[in-house]
Amino acid sequence: MAVDKVLGRIRCDRVMLLPAPPRTPGTNGRPPKHGPVFALADPATWPAPQHATTTATTRYGLAKAGSWNRLHPRLTHRACWIDHEGDLPVIEGTLIRLQVDHLPGDRDPQPVWLWSSATGPAAAEVDRRRQSFLRRFDLEHTFRLFKQTLGWTRPKLRSPHAADRWTWLIIVAHTQLRLARPLAEDLRHPWEKPAPPGRLTPARVRRGFRNLRAKAALPAGAPKPGRPGPGRPPGSENRRPTPHYDVGKTVKRDRTLTARRQRTG
Repeated sequence: MAVDKVLGRIRCDRVMLLPAPPRTPGTNGRPPKHGPVFALADPATWPAPQHATTTATTRYGLAKAGSWNRLHPRLTHRACWIDHEGDLPVIEGTLIRLQVDHLPGDRDPQPVWLWSSATGPAAAEVDRRRQSFLRRFDLEHTFRLFKQTLGWTRPKLRSPHAADRWTWLIIVAHTQLRLARPLAEDLRHPWEKPAPPGRLTPARVRRGFRNLRAKAALPAGAPKPGRPGPGRPPGSENRRPTPHYDVGKTVKRDRTLTARRQRTG
């Protein structure tokens, strides 16, 4: 089974290219690199898909997926390819179109176009790829919970080791919220819908986590009250400046080869 290197969503107005047709014997001249145009917004340019699957879902109705093999974009000497010497490569992949019956809230569903860098997938692999793309929305909500609710990016840490330790603490806190779902009550806002038992989100569990103190054991003693230290005296010089780390930014450059030639010329 082929392993995906890239799987992402592309705009619905993109134009892809089909593979070049086989060369006819006795034809002179340079062989073509690209085949016919595949315009995502023009169904007249679509050939028959290699695979077409239909899956019944509880949230979106029927999910229909179609795939076309060995499609590639037309690369130009711009952006990341501006320093490339010689002919540009042909990067082939699999184009997937996903269409569902309905969306939550009775919204009109629009087709979703995905592009995978793997070629020649089977029908089961096409379904696995579109399911993995939909799964990323759950991951995005998890990262948003880490940042906005659990304060993942709130502390100003000075070393990568401290950032790693804080990240593991956030993961432990998220695990506790997941395990405490059967014990927490649904303290929802007036505009939120009731959640079924055992299906509370970690954010809702956190609202009622303070009510679980009487039900949970206390392996550690009560914290002792204390006062913060005096800190550095006002007006004194900071002799331990914060270290700066390279964030990996690249040097700004022209987007096109024409602009570079005009500047150097």
